[in-house]
Formats: sequence, structure tokens, C-alpha cells
Amino acid sequence: MRVLVIGSGAREHALVAALRRDPEVQAIAAAPGNPGIAQLAEVRPVDPASAEAVVALARDFGADLVVIGPEVPLVLGVADAVRAAGIACFGPSASAARIEGSKAFAKDVMAAAGVRTAHSEIVDHPGELDAALDRFGPTWVVKDDGLAAGKGVVVTTDRSAARDHGAELLEQGHPVLLESFLDGPEVSLFCLVDGETVVPLLPAQDHKRVGDGDTGPNTGGMGAYTPLPWLPAQTVTEIVDDVVKPVAAEMVRRGVPFSGLLYAGLAIGQAGPSVVEFNCRFGDPETQAVLALLDSPLGALLYATATGTLAEAQPPRWKDGAAITVVLAAENYPGRPRTGDVISGTEGTAADAAVLHAGTASREDGALLSAGGRVLNVVATGTDLTEARAHAYERIAAIKLPGSHFRTDIGLAAVEDRISLPARV
Repeated sequence: MRVLVIGSGAREHALVAALRRDPEVQAIAAAPGNPGIAQLAEVRPVDPASAEAVVALARDFGADLVVIGPEVPLVLGVADAVRAAGIACFGPSASAARIEGSKAFAKDVMAAAGVRTAHSEIVDHPGELDAALDRFGPTWVVKDDGLAAGKGVVVTTDRSAARDHGAELLEQGHPVLLESFLDGPEVSLFCLVDGETVVPLLPAQDHKRVGDGDTGPNTGGMGAYTPLPWLPAQTVTEIVDDVVKPVAAEMVRRGVPFSGLLYAGLAIGQAGPSVVEFNCRFGDPETQAVLALLDSPLGALLYATATGTLAEAQPPRWKDGAAITVVLAAENYPGRPRTGDVISGTEGTAADAAVLHAGTASREDGALLSAGGRVLNVVATGTDLTEARAHAYERIAAIKLPGSHFRTDIGLAAVEDRISLPARV
């Protein structure tokens, strides 16, 4: 099998690395890729948002399978164009990708499917904002209704901050989604979905805020770990049965069946799992940790999903132990990041820790440069989360990038047994 991976971040680096472990995958290309991916696969230039360019590249490469990493190409219909060209594609249609592209659409699907989620209102006129804010609180959740790369949300007890964010979004022409606050620990559950067939992967937990102790603004994600020692196995079954399967069935009923990776972000509260958001693709940085523990051929799973044969595929197998992702971010991230600095200390490999590229570029002399907000990921494994954390932080300490920062507490609350599920009511 020849596989083309679309995207340029650490998620795509993790996908390429996992595909290389699949003996049935003969060749891999990534577009546009990054310097780290270039060490593992052929890298080709492409505009990921151009359906025409992606199809032309897939044909030129002779791809048997195209795997689309980022959400923007999916929302724009790139997967539809690839399938129309007769090439198997892992990723939902534009119509199904609205589960992420429009939070209002996602809310409508969940209501029809009987899935628990936050109460919400859409505000699309500045004059309606204050009255709507008065109906929420004392913790306000203010979201961009469209795609925002994980950074379009403000969760705050400060009404002024909530209003400022909502007003800024409306000024940009973006509808605002106000939600009631969902309490309880958060879980990311990735599921391979082929129509009404749902196959869960390992649950993970993301760390969204930029600073230790969950302080500072939201980011695209500063780290993640899997599995979750505090989450009972039956909760994953409950999420699949009460959340993912009903949503998948509702999308089939609407004539927009989902095919690809459906990512459910949930809060586990007193009433059980409630949906915070759905994404239509592998999440970043959780994917990096989840795939580090995959012991099955990834290509076979993705191809089965893309070709409608997931129900007949072998279920995924997992390695023992734990995995963790720690993000190294550029100075000033998640604001306007400083870029163009030389990075050192990424050389060398270790069985228990890998350095994945997220926002990097190569200089003509071969030097590695920072080229984004989230620059590198260190992904480490261990017999348990304590050991995985030790390996990750030992590795990241050797990387030098001026002004860079990372959270020191990824997975720490789980290690210290500070996460508990509320009693059910």
C-alpha cells in the first residue's frame, strides 16, 4: 500500500511514524510535511486546502490511500474530491465534517441523537450579547462557532472577559456560541467510524491551557497522556454506546454518514459523560501519545475505515504501559510566536522518547529553525505514567530553543491521584 498523508504538524509526524511500522505500507509521502517527517518519508509540496492539488499529487504518487490530518481541508471538501477521483481517503466528507466546522450543527445532531451536552445559545448580533450573557454564568464558556484550531474558546468567571471575547468574535463576523459550563475531568476519546460501525482507540487527556496548573489562555494543546488510570474501562464503553454510536447513527439518518476519525471531547460529570465538542479528525497532541502505544498495523485500520470494511477489520491492539506528549512552544505562544530561531538538541533517538516536529523549518545550511507556535513534541513511553513522564522531561530538557517554554505538569495530577470522578446522581 502506498499512503499519502496530508498535513505538516506533529500529528502528521506521528501518523507517518506509525504507518512506517506497518509491514503492508510500501511507501509513504507527506505533503507539505516538515523537516522531521522528511527523515521518515518522501515530502512533497502541496496546498492542503486545494482539492485539485491534493488529487493531482495523489495520482502522481500512485496513492492507494490518502490520509487527511488537519480539519480545514476536510471542512472544505478535499476528502470528497479524493474519493471522487477513485482513491480511498481517510477523512469525512465536507457535509459530515460540519460536526467540527459548525458547533451549531453539532448541537443539532446531539439534540436529535439524545446525547448529553451543554445548554447553548448562538449570538450573531452585538446587541444580543449582553442579554445572552446574563442567562449564563457564573462560569462563562464563549466559543467561536466555526473552526478556531482549539483556541477560539474562553472559559472564565470574569463576565467582562467573556463579553470582550464575544464582542471580538462578533466584530470579526463570527457567530458566538455561549454554553453552560460542564464540570468534571475531561476526556478525549478517538473513534474510528465507518457509518454506524464505531471502534474506540485509547482514551487520553489533553492539557489546553498554556501554564502549569491549568493557568493562562487556551492553546491548541500543551500535552497529553494515555491511558487514564482514573477512568474506569466501563466509562469508555458508556461513551461509545451513549455518545458516539447515537451520533454516528443520526448522521447516517441525515444522509451524511461519517467516515474517518470522530473525536469526542467530554466532561465526566455527575450525570455521566457530556460532550464538550466533536472534532472530525485526529486530535493534536493526543494522537501522538495514543499512536505511541498502538501495536496494530495503522494502515490496515485506516484503509478499512476509508473503504467501508471497518466492521470486518481486526480490532486495534495496544502495548502495555503509558505514553505522554509534551509540547515545546515558542516564545509568546499562544500569542504571536517568535520564529526563526535555531533549535539544537533534537538529534539522536531513544527507544523510550521521540522528538516529533510541529512547527519547524530547515535553513539552507541544514540548521533547524522554529517556524510556528508549537514547535516540537516529545513523545515518551514507560511501564507506567510516572516512568513515561520521567523519560519525556529528561528528553525535552536537552532541547535548546531561545525563549521556548513547556508545561512541567503534563499527567502529574493523574500520577499524584488528584483526579477523581464525581459521584453519579
